[in-house]
Amino acid sequence: MRINELDYILATMLDSNPDVSDLNITVGKPLQVETSGELVPVMSVPPIDQLTPFQTEAIALNLIGGNHRLLMSLLKTGSCDASYSLAGLARFRVNIFSQRGNYSVVLRKLNTQIPTLAQLNMPSIFKKIAEEKTGLVLVTGATGSGKSTTLAALLNEVNETRSVHIITLEDPVEFVHPQKKGTFNQREMGNDFDHFASGLRAALRQAPKIILVGEMRDRETVEIGLSAAETGHLVVSTLHTIDAGQTINRILGMFEQEEQDQIRLRLSDTLRWVVSQRLAPKVGGGRHALLEIMGSNIRVQDSIIMGESEGKSFYEIIESSQPFGWRTFDQAVLQAFEDGIITEETALAYCSKRGPVTRGIDNVKKKRGEATTTLAGLKMQNSGRDQSPSSPSMPGGGGFGGGGGGSSSTPPPSKPGGSGLRLK
Repeated sequence: MRINELDYILATMLDSNPDVSDLNITVGKPLQVETSGELVPVMSVPPIDQLTPFQTEAIALNLIGGNHRLLMSLLKTGSCDASYSLAGLARFRVNIFSQRGNYSVVLRKLNTQIPTLAQLNMPSIFKKIAEEKTGLVLVTGATGSGKSTTLAALLNEVNETRSVHIITLEDPVEFVHPQKKGTFNQREMGNDFDHFASGLRAALRQAPKIILVGEMRDRETVEIGLSAAETGHLVVSTLHTIDAGQTINRILGMFEQEEQDQIRLRLSDTLRWVVSQRLAPKVGGGRHALLEIMGSNIRVQDSIIMGESEGKSFYEIIESSQPFGWRTFDQAVLQAFEDGIITEETALAYCSKRGPVTRGIDNVKKKRGEATTTLAGLKMQNSGRDQSPSSPSMPGGGGFGGGGGGSSSTPPPSKPGGSGLRLK
């Protein structure tokens, strides 16, 4: 396979559907693209019903392009990360990996245009995050949740408002930032440095004010990142965690038990923001970013140092700090549902706690005048205890009194010392 043939295949896959985010090349399946979170087969000329091991290996080797480091990484570890540019169309972040003796390829399409916070409809609190001078800012979420896009928009805000030196350590470089008010130096792993820990250690001697680390992958990178945040730098990075609480626990879990007390203290002093993301399908197509945002205050610092407890969980702290711009995933889900962006089913699928979200959805429905249940036609059952006027009277006369012909069904109150019921 030649490079021009590979470019033709990739271009065909890109043009097959709108909003393509990933290209998937797997043995035994046709060419596939992911759009709006779902894999869709691609019709090509000539048609490819099922990819063969030879075809996927040929595509993988062309993407590696004779890079000895990537080839050795693939052979030794079973996978490698690369980047690829399709002239005039797109750039890709590439992962090649082996499975059952065959090679598979996933290409993530990278946006060449850097988005702004306004274009992403980010909350106004993000402008405050961009003003931070020191500390640690983490953007977390699953693979494909938009972490890189959020970081690009955040750094673009810095680039337009502050005259500072920014160094990025990426694998690979995704968004190429132009030189505006800020000064960017973007370094790519494999070409400019060997791994994140060494690149971060070198960055401390390169006089940056802001350091972007593509991912906190190991203990050494986290430790150097904490040191950089403690020495007057703003360190921005990502983690593959689903919420703020798990983010804290993941960092602590990278260290030995006897080190954790010290790490808790260092983390409580340096952590500024944790932004977690989930991409949910929108009504009418596309995806919407659901955000959990946690800043730093005395309660957060105390929970990091002492650990979470009843009434002091990160979820409860974030929930009570909504007036300050913080939010839990559940609050974000309810807001998106109330605005008509997502459906009820999507809200329940992407929330953290179903109980509060279900009650919140019912409240939103009541405001709209919608039914909160699918059960209809329910009536109160007659217990049969009410007496109608034509009901037969009890023996001994009319009513409970046992006396004359009164028709009242309510017994007269007994007088003290009379013949009424007595408690023994």
